Amino acid sequence: MKHRILGAAVALVATLAWVTGPTGPALATPEQQPGAAALAPPDIDVAAVQSHLNQFNSIATSNGGNRRAGSGGYTQSLAYVKGKLQAAGFTVVEQRCSSCTYVSNNLIADWPGGDVNQTIMFGAHLDGVSAGPGINDNGSGSAVLLENALQLAARKPTLTKHVRFAWWTDEEQGLNGSKYYVSQLGSARSQIKAYYNFDMVASKNGGYFINNINTTAAAPLREYWTSLNLQPEENVEGAGRSDDYSFQQAGIPSSGYATGASARKTSSQASKWGGTANSAYDSCYHSRCDSTSNINPTALDRSADGIAYTIWKLAVNDNPTNEFSLSLNPSSGSIGVGSSGTFTVNTTTTSGSPQNVSLSASGAPNGVTVSFSPSSVQSGGSSTATVSVGSSVARGNYQITVTGTGTGTGAVTRTATYSLTVPSDNPGNEFSLSLTPSSASVAVGQSGSFTVNTATTSGSAQTVALSATGTPNGVTVSFSPSSVQSGSSSTATVAVASTTTAGTYQITVSGAGSVTRTATFTLTVTGGDTGGCGGLQAWSASASYVPDDLVSHNGRKYKSTWYSAGAEPGAPGSWAVWQDQGAC
Repeated sequence: MKHRILGAAVALVATLAWVTGPTGPALATPEQQPGAAALAPPDIDVAAVQSHLNQFNSIATSNGGNRRAGSGGYTQSLAYVKGKLQAAGFTVVEQRCSSCTYVSNNLIADWPGGDVNQTIMFGAHLDGVSAGPGINDNGSGSAVLLENALQLAARKPTLTKHVRFAWWTDEEQGLNGSKYYVSQLGSARSQIKAYYNFDMVASKNGGYFINNINTTAAAPLREYWTSLNLQPEENVEGAGRSDDYSFQQAGIPSSGYATGASARKTSSQASKWGGTANSAYDSCYHSRCDSTSNINPTALDRSADGIAYTIWKLAVNDNPTNEFSLSLNPSSGSIGVGSSGTFTVNTTTTSGSPQNVSLSASGAPNGVTVSFSPSSVQSGGSSTATVSVGSSVARGNYQITVTGTGTGTGAVTRTATYSLTVPSDNPGNEFSLSLTPSSASVAVGQSGSFTVNTATTSGSAQTVALSATGTPNGVTVSFSPSSVQSGSSSTATVAVASTTTAGTYQITVSGAGSVTRTATFTLTVTGGDTGGCGGLQAWSASASYVPDDLVSHNGRKYKSTWYSAGAEPGAPGSWAVWQDQGAC
């Protein structure tokens, strides 16, 4: 939270209703949404939130003791949050705040799904002051927001509204990061139906405060804390002092949680919330002692869960469609007349609850039968399909459609195609070969793996010897085991040396038995020296660097000026830790 530079901020009282209007759904009060909590929000694990706080504290320790906007501590904090979000599947954008006191980046993350014209936004400032590590102010708000985003991604609920998260820079210098974001919205401003801000939500002697507590926007936050009998109060101390004010000034309904800063707890507040009367809510506010020891885990937990409640209340479909996907492995095979072969039918629950899926096949030629064991599965399970080719079947290629039919309300049907080849003569023992996954990215100096699957498609099982060709310099592929009986699998390990040039390569995996079958693995090498720097070590996203380290990246040399991990040379904000030494 920034220092108070305004007198009393005028709270904008805006109406929010999800009702049907001339342009479609709009925001309704929770009281207008019977059963709005039918799909339970997750219980956010406070230990996971504290793990993020530990990372912020460690970053501050390695960067002069703070995470001030524009500093190495801020840049690394942003990189940590960004990495977690990207790994979870968010669309993440860094927005350069050119008008900020310390020019640096906002971080904006969108979860796919929901109506973008009905966007609900959640934000917290990621920067701190120079005096200390800024763990309550505002690692706490940043961490509860991050864990909520990760849990939304993990559960993948069906969304009726679009959900966006933001981590702001330069808040401590005057709300500059959020002001800049709002100023750049243009016509997209109307898409944001509510903004929720979280600034200092774990004060050790804290209270339970809500911004604009009596507005419709605040209703879900108020509902949750009231359900815990916390009797929350208006955030008078924080009015106009955090990023929700930037949105209020633009006419966007806003609210948020806070647990107090330098103001003192009253006797009546101490009586209902506990703690010490006539003492500051946070005695380490904007101080060196604002570290992980300056956190109230109970308040942190209640804040995190209240955010989850609000996301689910406003943006999650109460009655998601029970959906599933269907795939085949392998999706093709060669089976001689008088023989049989198998493939696996895989199902996955993609939304809602698991459902019973009945399996059937169509399009098989006369004399070919397809049976399933079992003939129905719960979505998420698999079945073995056996293809039997009679002696009278004409030789040729056939497309067999496998159908999975769901049950229950709104049940759907999904299909996949199996390509059957009946060869012109009986080939004897036959097998197929496939890779899972068939592509991957591996950083220089690291390794990855994939599975080589084999299946007996006709005749008897046979020994299949595995090998790989087409590997670039510095890349090796090993198999464990190096040969299998058809119907079994092997783990392939791809090791990428630090000297390997970044790029995308096609590696051919061969299985040699009575016949030879091949499959292609697409390898993307990242972090390598794409421009050539005379053998200089290439930058790696997984490595840690100290001052004066030299690396190459994208054809240029860089010198480390600070401790860093994950900060990409040449990327926005990396100037804080990397100094460009020119082209190679």
